[in-house]
Amino acid sequence: MAEKFLMPKLSPTMEEGQIARWLKAEGDTFESGETLAEVDTDKATMELTALKPGTLLKILKQGGDTALLNEPIAITGTAGEDFSALLAEIGSGSNGSAEKKADEPAKVEEAKLVEVPKTEETKPQTTDGRLLVSPIAAKMATENGIDLRTISGSGPQGRIIKRDIESAMTQPAAKTAPTAQTFKPAEVFGASAFREEPASKMRQVIAERLTASTQNIPHFYLTVEIEMDNVLNLRKQINASVSDTEKVSVNDIIVKASAMALVKHPWVNASFQDKSVRFYEDADISIAVAIEDGLITPVVRAANKKGILAISAEIKELAGRAKAKKLQPEEYTGGTFSVSNLGMFGIQEFTAIINPPEAAIIAVGGATEKAVVKNGEIVVRSIMNVTMSCDHRVVDGATGAKFLQTFKQMLENPAMMLL
Repeated sequence: MAEKFLMPKLSPTMEEGQIARWLKAEGDTFESGETLAEVDTDKATMELTALKPGTLLKILKQGGDTALLNEPIAITGTAGEDFSALLAEIGSGSNGSAEKKADEPAKVEEAKLVEVPKTEETKPQTTDGRLLVSPIAAKMATENGIDLRTISGSGPQGRIIKRDIESAMTQPAAKTAPTAQTFKPAEVFGASAFREEPASKMRQVIAERLTASTQNIPHFYLTVEIEMDNVLNLRKQINASVSDTEKVSVNDIIVKASAMALVKHPWVNASFQDKSVRFYEDADISIAVAIEDGLITPVVRAANKKGILAISAEIKELAGRAKAKKLQPEEYTGGTFSVSNLGMFGIQEFTAIINPPEAAIIAVGGATEKAVVKNGEIVVRSIMNVTMSCDHRVVDGATGAKFLQTFKQMLENPAMMLL
C-alpha cells in the first residue's frame, strides 16, 4: 500500500532538513535499513534509511529542497501500484502538513518559556503570562527585533514556531526594536569569473553557530609551549606492543591528558547557563573531525575514566562513522570541552572558536624540533604549541592558566595521568 515518507527528526534540535541528494531514483526498490537519501540537518549530513522494504514511487522533495519535520518528502509502496489519490491528498494539504495537530501533546523540552510582562496587547499562550516559544523562533525574534507578544503561535498549544516569525517578518508593524545586523556580502566590481553554489545546511549552521559564538561569548586566549618528547616515547612504546589496528596517535594521548586536567579544574569543565554555572562530573571530550561538507564533533564520553587504548579505539570508530555520515545525534552533541588538532597538516599555531555551550576549546599545533636551554646547555626538544580559547563568563585568566599548567605537566610527565 502506498504511503507517505515523512521527514524524520535526525537531531535533537532539528526543525527542518534539506535534501542533499537522493541515492535512489523513482521506481527503484530498496530493502529495510538501506539508505534512500542524505539530509542536511542543523548538526550534520545524515543518512535517511528505510524502515521496511519497498519501492520509491514518487520523490516530492528534490535535492536542495527543504522540508519541515513530518512533511512528506516521498511516496513509497509496491511497484506499479496507483498512488494518485495519495498524491492528490498531499497536494491538497490534507494530512500533508509538517505541523503537528493542535490536539497533540506538546513536548516540553522542545519549547522555551519566555517571561513577558502582561499588557493589553499581550497574547499569552499559558495562564501564567508566559509565551511558549521554540528556541529557533526566540532566536529569530531577537535577531529581527520582533515583539513576541504580538505573535499568535500556530504550533501545539499556541507555541510560537519558526514559520510564525517568518510570517511576522513580512509585517513591519510587528517590529518594535531595531533589527539586528545581518551579514550582507559586498558588491564586487571587476572581479574575475566566478560561480555560486547553495551552501549546505551544515555549512549554514556552522556559519550561524560560529558567528553567534564570537558575538555572544567573550573569548580570550592562552598559549603554552609543551615538550612532547616523553609523549612521543610513550606512543612508541604503546604501538610497539599492540596490533596495527590498535596503534594510538598523539592526539589520543592529548585527549586523555585534557580529560584528566579537566577533572582537576572543574571551572573549565563547565558551561554558563544565563544566571548559573553548570559543572559536569565527567569530561566528555568533543573531537573536531573534518568531513566533506564541513566539521562535526563526535564526543568521547567520560574520557577521564578510559585508558589511552580505549580512547584511541573510540575516536577511530566515531571518526570513521562521522565521515560515513552514520553518527547518531547523541554521539556528536553534549560535549563539555573540545580538542581541535591541525598539527597533522603542518600548522604550528592557531586559535579556535568555542563550541557553545562549552567553556573552552584547545587548538593543537604540530610538534617541531627546537633548540631549548636545559641546565645551561642547548638541547633539541620536540615543542608543541597549544592555544586555549576560554569563555570569560566562566573561566578567568588564572583559572585557564592553571588548567594549562596541569595539562602541560601531564604531557611532559605522562605518568601523572595515572595519579
